[in-house]
Amino acid sequence: MQALLEVILPVFLVIGFGYVAVWRGLFPASGVDALMKFAQNFAIPCLLFSAIANLDLSVSLNPRLLISFYVGAAVGFLVGLLGARYLFKRDWEDCVAIAFCCLFSNSVLLGLAINERAYGADALQGAFSIIAFHSPFCYGVGIIAMEIARNRGQSPWLMARGVARAMFRNVLVLAILAGFVVNLTGIALPGVIRDGLDLVIRAALPTALFALGGVLIQYKPEGDARVIAIICAVSLLVHPAVTWALGTALSVPSGIFKTGVLTAAMAPGINGYIFANMYGRARRVAASSVLVATGASVVTAWMWLVVLG
Repeated sequence: MQALLEVILPVFLVIGFGYVAVWRGLFPASGVDALMKFAQNFAIPCLLFSAIANLDLSVSLNPRLLISFYVGAAVGFLVGLLGARYLFKRDWEDCVAIAFCCLFSNSVLLGLAINERAYGADALQGAFSIIAFHSPFCYGVGIIAMEIARNRGQSPWLMARGVARAMFRNVLVLAILAGFVVNLTGIALPGVIRDGLDLVIRAALPTALFALGGVLIQYKPEGDARVIAIICAVSLLVHPAVTWALGTALSVPSGIFKTGVLTAAMAPGINGYIFANMYGRARRVAASSVLVATGASVVTAWMWLVVLG
């Protein structure tokens, strides 16, 4: 429990700094939007590009683990999508943003840190395998679903063209694809470019978390408690349960199996809010869900550690 607190509390501190700074007038609310745009359009794309470009896919790739994790993620997305639509009567665009929060685990900021503390640095191969495909899979699913929701009623050809256009104009998707190109072709980036990327990457997560704190001033959770509860339940319980069941059935090796389940049990990451903000949908729900689920994960992650042994 102490290890979990040591990992999660710094996240809350950075979010809290942003909240207090805007609340007390030390930082302008308009500046929060600018910070989020910097994180969304520049810093996080650099982070995704660098992470995928430098990942050793031949070492960390395990198909059975990926099937277990991503089927669980897809189940979470569907539960979030259909629950938001039929239980809470939200429009389809809001439903996709809510479902994306159920889909995207905080695999880097919380997942890597908690897995390393729980099982040691040598157990992170499974986590890196998941991270390699996490953003491409989640943003691919999210963007396709959102574009279908936004363009429903059009002919299949026009809808497909709209989805493709949205995918290949999205800076996050382009950064992911560029990372895979560099990784698979073995292109060596000049040192000066790598150093420049590293400088921007260091600002990515702190900036996004600080901006999220400022966002929480604008988006209070009134009226959304049940939706937030569904997101927390799917992210912290349903996704890891499906991953555990499939991983057991597929006989995923013990070390990476535990890492996969624990990664699936992480709260929605800042990308949940970034996606909602990108489309201007369910931003209040997404921002509150990141905060509430991250706090709840102190208890649920401990529970999964007990289950995994």
